[in-house]
Amino acid sequence: MTERIALVTGGSRGLGKNAALKLAAKGVGIILTWNRSHQEALDVVREIEQKGVKAAAIQLNVGDVAGFDDFVAQTGEKLRTLWQRDTFDYLLNNAGVGLYTPFAETTEAQFDEMLNIHFKGPFFLTQRLLPLINNGGRILNVSSGLARFAQPGSSTYASMKGAMEVLTRYQAKELGARGITANIIAPGAIETDFGGGRVRDNAEINQHIAAQTALGRVGLPDDIGDAIAALLSDELGWMNAQRIEVSGGMFL
Repeated sequence: MTERIALVTGGSRGLGKNAALKLAAKGVGIILTWNRSHQEALDVVREIEQKGVKAAAIQLNVGDVAGFDDFVAQTGEKLRTLWQRDTFDYLLNNAGVGLYTPFAETTEAQFDEMLNIHFKGPFFLTQRLLPLINNGGRILNVSSGLARFAQPGSSTYASMKGAMEVLTRYQAKELGARGITANIIAPGAIETDFGGGRVRDNAEINQHIAAQTALGRVGLPDDIGDAIAALLSDELGWMNAQRIEVSGGMFL
């Protein structure tokens, strides 16, 4: 079987890094993107290569549509150089940043940043990458538990994730003729450096979330990386247009 290849946006750190490593452990080749963390991206590539799997890192600001054509060209070049292929199999739209500002205080600039990074960016990046996605491939978008339950200060971020959930269903409908599936994973609160590490490093926030979670703890990166690897497995190839929350049962 030809080696499967995944493109993971925001793969230099956090959940993207964990997902890339979990997929690589299953023999999936990795193209990961980074925005500011170049050395961290190179470290992830090196760790993947130590597993005997091919990997590459390309810079991408997912909030800047103007840079997408150049990114797509670089992706095509990496595919040809490393894998002697013109297409990849899995697209994980993971890159993102947090915002914790009350609705009444959110500025237009903050709104536009969230829109560009979490909705407009993934929308047009996926569109530009369609010629490089293999027929029968997979798109896995990333939402948040915050699109289901409401936490003060997350209205803008969560709204963009809600938009991604709707877009996922349309992608599944319109790309089905090519055998491409589209699903979206919605993590709960996870101990990473996301949002300045507030869930990981703030004991009060961590304990509050754990108390509201059926399994009694905050999520770990491995919880999501393992789930992503499972969702992209051959065994779940018939799943399509679904929102899968992986939160340990938050706010039930």
